[in-house]
Amino acid sequence: MSITRINPGPRMSQAVIHNGTVYLAGQIGAPGEDVETQTRAVLAAIDALLAEAGTDRTRLLQATVWLADMADFAAMNRVWEEWIGPGQAPTRATGEVRLATPDYKVEIIIIAAQP
Repeated sequence: MSITRINPGPRMSQAVIHNGTVYLAGQIGAPGEDVETQTRAVLAAIDALLAEAGTDRTRLLQATVWLADMADFAAMNRVWEEWIGPGQAPTRATGEVRLATPDYKVEIIIIAAQP
């Protein structure tokens, strides 16, 4: 089985494809923006990477959401629920963690299937 890496760098790839499964690196938005703006940017980056991998958000398998502050849970969910289609929700876990800098409010990691 081959492994395809999308946007590989010295530390990580933005996506890895193996055996019809797409694994995305954690995606973050512009530092300093509010959680809704950052979440929209994260989801747009996810859409772009999924498209590059030959799939889309209707084929999500799992999402891991990291929030810098669980007080932002409802605001992030409003954006998520606008983005995710009815009946298309993956399994998901959300937790509070200290992200790379205090300016980041949300990071989302996705696993998806290819058609």
